[in-house]
Amino acid sequence: MKLLITGCKGQLGNELREILSSGKSEIGNIPESLIEAEVVAVDIDELDITDFNAVNCLVSSQKPDVIINSAAMTNVDGCESMQEVAYKVNAAGVRNLAVAAESVGAKFLHVSTDYVFAGDGAEPYCEWDKTDPKSVYGKSKALGEAYALSFSSKCFIVRTSWLYGYIGKNFVKTVRRVMRERGSMTVVNDQRGNPTNANDLAHHILKLITTNEYGIYHCTGNGECTWYEFAVEIARLSGLVGVISPCTSEEYPSPVKRPKFSSLSHLALSCAVGDEMRDWKTALKEYISKVED
Repeated sequence: MKLLITGCKGQLGNELREILSSGKSEIGNIPESLIEAEVVAVDIDELDITDFNAVNCLVSSQKPDVIINSAAMTNVDGCESMQEVAYKVNAAGVRNLAVAAESVGAKFLHVSTDYVFAGDGAEPYCEWDKTDPKSVYGKSKALGEAYALSFSSKCFIVRTSWLYGYIGKNFVKTVRRVMRERGSMTVVNDQRGNPTNANDLAHHILKLITTNEYGIYHCTGNGECTWYEFAVEIARLSGLVGVISPCTSEEYPSPVKRPKFSSLSHLALSCAVGDEMRDWKTALKEYISKVED
């Protein structure tokens, strides 16, 4: 089997490459059919997914069996100020990959986000719930989902949230850095969601692509918390002493309306390949025992 992975230098792309190389994740072994898989991993330096001709040329020459798209513009605030770029990457780029995948008969797995929902409910969102994004980031990702499903007949959409991995920037590393440097920080305590270890997410993505169970999936860490509760647990597990103060979203100004409640239900994942996602505290503990930043 040949896999094409975009966004390979990002948090998720890196985990996919590492797991495929070693044959196992922190959860367990990868599917046997992927052990000898040929992996073509690209990032912006090798492939601009917004360039249809470049995408089509690469896909037609490589003829992958599966394309995993983990490339995205994930800077939520930046998407508001650079809307055209956000839509080019998060929507047009997805369309280009979906069209190219269809042309060679490849499966297409696209990674999406909890931001496609309004975030104003009180129960975890199911895969079939109506999307109603409130930010440019969420709107561009929702359009990307629509393009993927429209142009690829072998499409997986995998929504995740609050992702952290071993490379690059993320909330866990930010909390550790700020608490070391200042000994204190203020974090919003009225936005609830699911922290997700990129290693766990990558494990389930690899399970999904070995099936023909196409459709929409939610894949996040099990259990939910607020950003404040997440920060407190990060500091505790890191052995960092200091003061973390809670605040409201209104007290922490932002140009973007972020979801107040965006916890995701895993029903489709459980039915298709089983839900082995770890409890968010368990996954975070192992991550902190290994991360170097």
